[in-house]
Amino acid sequence: MNSVLSKNKLMQEIIQLTTEMETNYQELYKFLDETPLFLSNKKDNEICAADFEKYLETLKDQMLNHIETHSKSNASL
Repeated sequence: MNSVLSKNKLMQEIIQLTTEMETNYQELYKFLDETPLFLSNKKDNEICAADFEKYLETLKDQMLNHIETHSKSNASL
């Protein structure tokens, strides 16, 4: 797969996920500024597809953790 196409696909997934966070999990969305974007160690500091993949996985993990944590706390009420 072309790396530009791959980057575009990953960016679309990131946008969809952050939109879902904004819409359904506002309490999580406000912390996105604190979520690091991992940059590869390239001289030109260009963001590559692997960087987007890591960031997307981080966002997914945060959202799943948030959902699990809040569903557990709501179940105990």
